[in-house]
Amino acid sequence: MRNIILSILGLLLIVGAVFFAKKIIDSKRRPKPRPAKVVKTVFVDTVRNKTIPIQIAANGNLTAKRRLELYSEVQGVFKVGSKLFKTGQKYKRGQALIRIDASEYYASVQSAKSNLYNLITSIMPDLRLDYPEVYDKWQNYLNGLDMNKSTPKLPETTSEKEKYFITGRNIYTTYYNVKNLEQRLAKYTISAPFDGVLTEALVNEGTLIRQGQKLGEYIDTDVYEMEVAIGKEFGDLLRIGKSVELSNLNKTKTFTGVVTRINGSVDQATQTITAFIEVAEPSLREGMYLEANLDAKTEENAIEIDRSLLQEGDKIFVVRDSILDVVDVNPVYFSDKKVVLKGIPDQTIMLAKSVPGAYAGMLISVYGSGKPKKAASPNRNVAQ
Repeated sequence: MRNIILSILGLLLIVGAVFFAKKIIDSKRRPKPRPAKVVKTVFVDTVRNKTIPIQIAANGNLTAKRRLELYSEVQGVFKVGSKLFKTGQKYKRGQALIRIDASEYYASVQSAKSNLYNLITSIMPDLRLDYPEVYDKWQNYLNGLDMNKSTPKLPETTSEKEKYFITGRNIYTTYYNVKNLEQRLAKYTISAPFDGVLTEALVNEGTLIRQGQKLGEYIDTDVYEMEVAIGKEFGDLLRIGKSVELSNLNKTKTFTGVVTRINGSVDQATQTITAFIEVAEPSLREGMYLEANLDAKTEENAIEIDRSLLQEGDKIFVVRDSILDVVDVNPVYFSDKKVVLKGIPDQTIMLAKSVPGAYAGMLISVYGSGKPKKAASPNRNVAQ
């Protein structure tokens, strides 16, 4: 009996020791902390519908409206002029850009003019005897023929006999041969057709210039053009003579241009229409990159927001009793950074800045308010 009692006491002691050890182990386990419920602070805005002007943003580089590529039609040595033929050199209208040595060719022209002078001189006795009524006319022409000036036009014939007589003496053929040589002689000097500046110089004084060689480029610095591509859906809104606001990339300077030309066809690859904007400003330079804002149309009862606030292309977040909600919107125009929305009731409370990880039903706190910002009635549709 005593052994049985001792056995039971030993068993109870072992069981009690096991439970006591388990209790000690469980007491060392830390309870898992419950995550605190985070309430994000958001910026909101109140919808106020108004008239939104829709501007078509475009950009491009300036090019001179009047440009002259200089090519040589004759061959010879480039003579030194009054101004160096260098990039950036300015010229006035009529000033010589390039002079090519034409002394040899000039001698050929003078020889042909002398031959014409001799032919007319040789027919004068016959004209006095056979055609005295036209003698004075040809004598006056002969007296006015200056070897150092351009050959004047031959006198008009007044009868068939006079015409046959002059033609038979080979005077017309010689005259037109002289005029042809004079026209080619004029090509040894290239003059500025307008005030401008040399933007490219490919030859130097003393260089042997060959026929067909490119010599440089010359532009008018008074008027520039910018080519822009506009979506075909706005093609009917473009008008020649319409003013356009231009600005540089830093938005520090603005200029006013005018639409001067519109291409009549649509680019099949990009589905755009090319328009040309003319602008005149002394501070502009060819190649400058400008941005243009063309006033296309206006939308009544609309608002404009950042595209980052638009969700899934046709939804935005609104605030209803400090909880985010998602509503459908009606976007009518997209730009690179903005979107124009219509059909939104006034006084609707919407997000003014995007919130990372936002979702419908999210609890939020309105910035600057100690209590939740109340929104419009839940049955209203909101768009921005």
